[in-house]
Amino acid sequence: MIRGKEFVLKLFLLSLLITACSSGVIETTILQPQEITREKVIDLYKENTKVGAVRLDLYLPLLKDKRVGVVSNQASIVGSSHLVDTLLSLGVDVKIVFSPEHGFRGNHSAGANIKHEVDEKTGLSIFSLHGKTKKPSKESLDSIDLVLFDLQDVGVRFYTYISTLHYVMEAAAENNKKVIVLDRPNPNAHYIDGPVLDPDFKSFIGMHPVPVVYGMTIGEYAQMINGEFWMKDSAQVDLSVIPLQSWTYDKEYILPIAPSPNLPNQLSIYLYPSLCFFEGTEVSIGRGTDFPFQVWGHPNINCKEQLSFTFKPISMPGKSKYPKHENKDCMGDDLRGYSTDSLRANSKLEVYQIQEAFNCVNPNNEFFDRSEFFNLLAGNKTFLTQLKAKKPEDEIRKSWKKDLDSFKLIRLKYLLYK
Repeated sequence: MIRGKEFVLKLFLLSLLITACSSGVIETTILQPQEITREKVIDLYKENTKVGAVRLDLYLPLLKDKRVGVVSNQASIVGSSHLVDTLLSLGVDVKIVFSPEHGFRGNHSAGANIKHEVDEKTGLSIFSLHGKTKKPSKESLDSIDLVLFDLQDVGVRFYTYISTLHYVMEAAAENNKKVIVLDRPNPNAHYIDGPVLDPDFKSFIGMHPVPVVYGMTIGEYAQMINGEFWMKDSAQVDLSVIPLQSWTYDKEYILPIAPSPNLPNQLSIYLYPSLCFFEGTEVSIGRGTDFPFQVWGHPNINCKEQLSFTFKPISMPGKSKYPKHENKDCMGDDLRGYSTDSLRANSKLEVYQIQEAFNCVNPNNEFFDRSEFFNLLAGNKTFLTQLKAKKPEDEIRKSWKKDLDSFKLIRLKYLLYK
């Protein structure tokens, strides 16, 4: 529990930490109070934007005398300290940690089933939300009063942290627990694009009628889940969002820590919404290399004059244990020369990447060899039909417009920023 004078002293020291530099904060460190110095504070202040996790003055009072469960992973940081370590150092009564896809420390491959475990550093129980169950159980919530949610999203429908958010909110609603979301910037918030999900294609990689790229932070998205009654039995949860400070949708935000093992840098994050569709084909997007979601390729390519780049996926446990085309030479396109500025300026899904690959991969192979998964990524079956028919990109985009316009009106109701 947080106790009297000790709590006041620690909160005072934290307020000094957060306000010591007029330029604002994105990175702070909360270790032990005696370790906090003005010099350390100044060294750590790097950007103007304040993420929800560093705005301790707004949410620490809400945790006082409460038993807390934390949804977090390796990117849930308060400066150089993990959120859980920070809370424990401040005397917050953390009872349990809930971990999403890739695990609490972010060292599990995509799609891996993750078991419940105990964190060696803190001794806390870690309840996996990407194993036998994707939803907190009643038993896991019995020991807490509220859930603190802090995951770095990338603003893409098939990035599963928003599905984890849904199930956490739903379980909390069913068990009368409060949810507090510590907001973080969406690096892809500068545009909205792609087909809107058809409810017939609902799955863990797409649960809501939103486009592929939806232009909202995870805090805003939580409000939309609640406000649109998207949870089971149209339930609503007691929800609070700790907002960002000094951030706008068109402000570039460089993630200080990779949000998951196969999104190692800003370029991969910008290309992810487009290249992830290759996961529903026989084309590799570089899993099993040091540059996932920055290339694409296949062992049998017809366009060898245009596409001379080669790479060989290998098993990389913790990132991609069984990559597509393992130990085979793949020929394709190297996108690492792309400018992140140009991708931001373009602000749309790179549909032509799929079209080009479809034209270049040996026609004797079945390009869309995982068509059901492709349709789940797309959120409908129309996109695949259009690609197979080699419809022009403009025609494909026109088919998205009506649903995109409707979504944008829903989105407006939940925006917190400019």
